[in-house]
Amino acid sequence: MKAPVRILIADDHAIVRLGLQSLLEMEDDLEVVGQAVDGQEAVDKTLSLKPDILVLDLVMPEMDGVTVVQELHRRQSAAKIIILTTFGTSDGIAHALENGAFGALLKSSTETELVKAIRAVANGKRYLSADIQSQLANDPPIPKLTARQLQAIEYMTRGLSNVDIARLGGCSETAVKKLLASTFAKLGVANRAEAVAIALRKQLVKI
Repeated sequence: MKAPVRILIADDHAIVRLGLQSLLEMEDDLEVVGQAVDGQEAVDKTLSLKPDILVLDLVMPEMDGVTVVQELHRRQSAAKIIILTTFGTSDGIAHALENGAFGALLKSSTETELVKAIRAVANGKRYLSADIQSQLANDPPIPKLTARQLQAIEYMTRGLSNVDIARLGGCSETAVKKLLASTFAKLGVANRAEAVAIALRKQLVKI
């Protein structure tokens, strides 16, 4: 008899973890070997328990889901990762997939689809729910911004002028104009208002 698929559940909400464990353990070919309450614990338990599958929430304390995926990839973990999230921009999901996650679906997905996704990923196949595919198509991720570009966006959301940004950044106004031009190009926008709007929608800055 084939050994069951070993699963680690990482979510900061106890009710979600317990619900998922109860659901998955109803399947004879699936076994939950542990739970993690934050991103750091997800990394530690994945490395120690060596599950076949890590079911991972994107929004986690201590270390977010994308960083967990990156760290496990860096540590050469063999666990295959499925992102299970309530909401979020396509950027977080896309970055997780780019860094090695095998699948993604929303927590609103049916129990049947989650089990289907786990079995597919356990067999080496990628799995994206229809909702996730639609989200990625309708809200394509933006290129990764530099620390300076992210700082410039934060300043813009605060309504600071080029002169203010230059003063805070210890640079010339000309340098600020070049920085904003490169930032606008990456965001695919033409002006400050559009840049601020997409930054807030994409959750690039906290308000």
